[in-house]
Amino acid sequence: MNTKRLRTIIPLAVIAVVAVGFATHVGVGTLSAIGWQDISLLCPLGALMTMIATKTMIPRAVISVVIAIALILLFARAFCGWVCPVPVVSKIRGIFSKKTSNTDMTGTGVLPASENPLVKAAVADGAGAGTEAAAEPALLSADEQAALKGCGSKAGCSSCAEKRAALDSRHVILGGSLLSAAVFGFPVFCLICPIGLTFATIVLVMRLFAFGDVAWGVILVPALLLAEVVFFRKWCSTFCPISALMSLIGKANRTFVPQVNDAKCRETVEGASCEVCAAVCPQGINVRHPEAGMSFSECTKCRACVEACPTQAIKMPFLPQKVQGASTVVVEDEDAVTAS
Repeated sequence: MNTKRLRTIIPLAVIAVVAVGFATHVGVGTLSAIGWQDISLLCPLGALMTMIATKTMIPRAVISVVIAIALILLFARAFCGWVCPVPVVSKIRGIFSKKTSNTDMTGTGVLPASENPLVKAAVADGAGAGTEAAAEPALLSADEQAALKGCGSKAGCSSCAEKRAALDSRHVILGGSLLSAAVFGFPVFCLICPIGLTFATIVLVMRLFAFGDVAWGVILVPALLLAEVVFFRKWCSTFCPISALMSLIGKANRTFVPQVNDAKCRETVEGASCEVCAAVCPQGINVRHPEAGMSFSECTKCRACVEACPTQAIKMPFLPQKVQGASTVVVEDEDAVTAS
């Protein structure tokens, strides 16, 4: 099954489990506070804000944060790509726009693989290999081939420096969320968190139909969620403090990181420009040239690059593996050989 479809099914399944749990009074909670009977976990950001707001070390909150850190170290931002309901809910925006993208609320504006011209061209080149009609791949310049080894400057090129110098607004909002919890004595961000609003909408609608519980929240909560989905198009990449927290911890992640096999990659084997992996990544990561894109700490393990690679050169091993580089064939001058 295509992972893109699976990444839609899993969040919907989580929402369904929460809805069934609420209807049957099982009490499994939500992604903001999930658990079973006496065992429960809090959202790591919510746990931090709660302890800051109450100025108390709460055992359940501490355990939740520790478990969350361990999971982020192992899977980085996989929660954002596989479990979070926000990208699925953001598909509502398609009702108001004819354009589609594989980024949902990530804001990088990358087209789906099926519509991306770079991916189509790579597939066409692969399908037409060996035929007269096949178009010759665009060869890399000397500078581009040198760039295969990474940024030549120890300090980094100007574009790399620009990326590092750019202020990430998510981290500003993360700091503001923690500060507001300390100032107001309440986790303020939880009131507008789209994850919490998603489950709050489900609970309120179910109570409305089950018990006739009419309250202003039935209108306000879904309206606020809809406003965030429609108007904050770049929520995940620009506003979300949860993804900011995960990206900070994820800098230490070393597992399931996309890895390019140079022996298969078109750029090293054919000397041809490809960039398909960069074109399909919702987070703007360039797997072939990491220095030219976002950090791997932003990787959501969505496997879009793995599935789009025309030569299947990208894998996501549990731990980084040593791969065999592309071999170089040297053809000697016959006259020189004869003369010698």
